[in-house]
Amino acid sequence: MNFLKTASLSVAALALATTVSTADTLDSIKKKGSISCGVSTGIAGFSATDSSGQWKGIDVDFCKAVASAVFGDSSKVKYVPLTAKERFTALQSGEIDLLSRSTTWTATRDTSLGLNFAGVNYYDGQGFLISKNLGVNSAKELDGATFCIQAGTTTELNLTDWFKANKMEYKPVTFDTSGQTIEGFKAGRCDAVTSDASQLYGLVLKVKDPNSVKVLPEIISKEPLGPVVRQGDDKWFNIVKWSHIAMLNAEELGINQANVDSMLKSKNPNVKRLLGVSGKAGENLGLDSKWAYSIIKNVGNYGESFARNVGKDSPLKIDRGLNKLWTQGGLQYGAPIR
Repeated sequence: MNFLKTASLSVAALALATTVSTADTLDSIKKKGSISCGVSTGIAGFSATDSSGQWKGIDVDFCKAVASAVFGDSSKVKYVPLTAKERFTALQSGEIDLLSRSTTWTATRDTSLGLNFAGVNYYDGQGFLISKNLGVNSAKELDGATFCIQAGTTTELNLTDWFKANKMEYKPVTFDTSGQTIEGFKAGRCDAVTSDASQLYGLVLKVKDPNSVKVLPEIISKEPLGPVVRQGDDKWFNIVKWSHIAMLNAEELGINQANVDSMLKSKNPNVKRLLGVSGKAGENLGLDSKWAYSIIKNVGNYGESFARNVGKDSPLKIDRGLNKLWTQGGLQYGAPIR
């Protein structure tokens, strides 16, 4: 074995030695009595604290859904706020069990960071927020503009690619958090903010006069956002993955928080399997047969979570668009539970 190959294996061995063992994630979670869930430091509609200090958002709901599946109790969650730069290290090191923090599924992250994406709970794309006083109507008019950007995100890479492709230039001003980014914009440190379009709608609410700003029409990237776990523990990966799928199937089958108890009497075989009246879905996951029932009872179906956090019942009023069920022309499609 040559020196270079030996050195390469040593580095790999060192990396392996410092990687947290994930073979017993579920057992570890049960022993400590809660799930450590990584969330953002504050993204409206996704994960942020309200006036009483309670965590709210579509990503927070997913943390609660997994806790409901495991414990039957949505409160069994410890929320760990993380910046974009901190999130993957926190997951890799074992500081958190689950990352539910507006994170884009990419090839690099899915293959080289020791991570597994458990699905897409929000289909998004990168957009641009500007002051109306800037006097532009298209991102292609922003040649030479200064941008406020959150560091450690795909936003930086997408912006560079898009400006190069359009033979334009820009000047970046980077910040650690989404909140700092909009504060920089409000202070006049940049001409525009670029981020996931969903985040831009939340940032608009933080501007003193929301009517003074606008989101430009261009969407320059694909941003499939979803929950993430460490590689190496298929049992835990399956629980997280199927928790998301259960919420999608519940919406498709017309099961919600209000009617889930009465739906236990349904004769529909799909409903019976989802709610644990028949089949072995819970047993196969290493959970109670009522794991999905608990998710729906405590958190609701996917549509309910979307509506109250980012959709029609929220301050953001975001149209579901691509996040509609496949039966309604969207991309959200839950694999069958059978």
